[in-house]
Amino acid sequence: MLTILLLWFQLLTGTAPHPVLFEEVQLFTGNAQTLTPPSYVLVVGNKIQKISPTPFEVEAGTIRINGKGKTLMPGLIDVHVHLAFGSMSKKDMTSPDLSQEFILQHMSKGAEEMLLRGFTSVRDVGGPIFPFKAAVDAGKISGPRIWPSGAVISQTSGHGDFRMPHEKSRRFFGTPSLSETFGANFIADGRDEVLTAVRENLRFGASQIKIMGGGGTSSAYDPVDVTQYTLDEMKAAVDAAEDWGTYVTVHAYTSRAINRAIKAGVKCVEHGQLADEATLRLMAKKGIWLSLQNLIEDTPDMDSLRREKRKPVIEGQAKIWPLAKKLKVKLAWGTDFLFEPELNKQQNDYILKLQQWFTNAEILKMVTHDNAQLLQLSGLRSPYPGKLGVIEEGAYADLLLVDGDPLKDLSLLSNPENKFLVIMKDGKLVKNKLKAK
Repeated sequence: MLTILLLWFQLLTGTAPHPVLFEEVQLFTGNAQTLTPPSYVLVVGNKIQKISPTPFEVEAGTIRINGKGKTLMPGLIDVHVHLAFGSMSKKDMTSPDLSQEFILQHMSKGAEEMLLRGFTSVRDVGGPIFPFKAAVDAGKISGPRIWPSGAVISQTSGHGDFRMPHEKSRRFFGTPSLSETFGANFIADGRDEVLTAVRENLRFGASQIKIMGGGGTSSAYDPVDVTQYTLDEMKAAVDAAEDWGTYVTVHAYTSRAINRAIKAGVKCVEHGQLADEATLRLMAKKGIWLSLQNLIEDTPDMDSLRREKRKPVIEGQAKIWPLAKKLKVKLAWGTDFLFEPELNKQQNDYILKLQQWFTNAEILKMVTHDNAQLLQLSGLRSPYPGKLGVIEEGAYADLLLVDGDPLKDLSLLSNPENKFLVIMKDGKLVKNKLKAK
């Protein structure tokens, strides 16, 4: 009764969309090997209310969408994005004229385009995100659901130490770096500072915490092979996150960094392209997620230092995907585009790169159902505590109507402009190329 009254209130105040009925659609439910027979799917509010193999009566004003011959599937999910860092170049990020308005403008454009590519949910694993997420949730900006990590947490000289050459240590000279003032990172050393940094992110609404546990390819001062943060510092981050019912994910490529993070209690590893078989077996045994990417090849605008640092990582990723699959590690997929905004338009194309290791059904499951499972690892800190990544009664209505069968032709996903006929997020029609009856 309370749900019905709430829906009536939303309808009367104009805060709820019209019910939508998808007719004669075949369903990719998120975790199946085949499509269902033609079905009828009713969306009321922001949830899937009813699924039936036969027609049924709906209330007046319901929007009817004829989906005969088309596939209804869950919205796509990318669990490794940086909405700020991915929407601006390094030149933009290091400009002394950088402003909150500039960042917001570029993030807004990138988020809207991402939603129109069919990505209805993303996990932002580092950067200035909290005010932006609030604007998206309030409907002021068009974009996907966001699971925010907040500022990345890094040791001095770690992968998240974004200081420019002239910027000195805050601890010794008392002045925060420009990137810290914009909420991009925390440079935190020692257990106490790590605890404070984690708690600051949680205070602003972080759904999970991101720490830097090893070297990176896009940072200037840390070689890829180095291990970052002591066990005590990592354990401090895990303790603080677990006290809030959520988890820590760690940036790490090497087995040494990953094993230290596992010992500290992290629940997810970002990257891992240099991990050995023993480390992957340990991850599988403990149920730790591997949030993996098929990183971009070198591009013309990439600086020479980054090219050199990326070589072992690029070589390692061809081995890590099939080995992790063989060992039954919990796998999630993301893109991790950084500092080259023009790459964002290729986000869907990078799903297809998985075809060398996975079937179409496995890929579709990974970028919907499996990625959604990782998102919900945030528990009570999840900003959207409902079912995602599946087409089930009671699940969130984040849906794509695809012109064709993506189980047979995965390339449909790489042409969202023409092949995604309907995009729905939270029960609202973001795009509808089909005329309602």
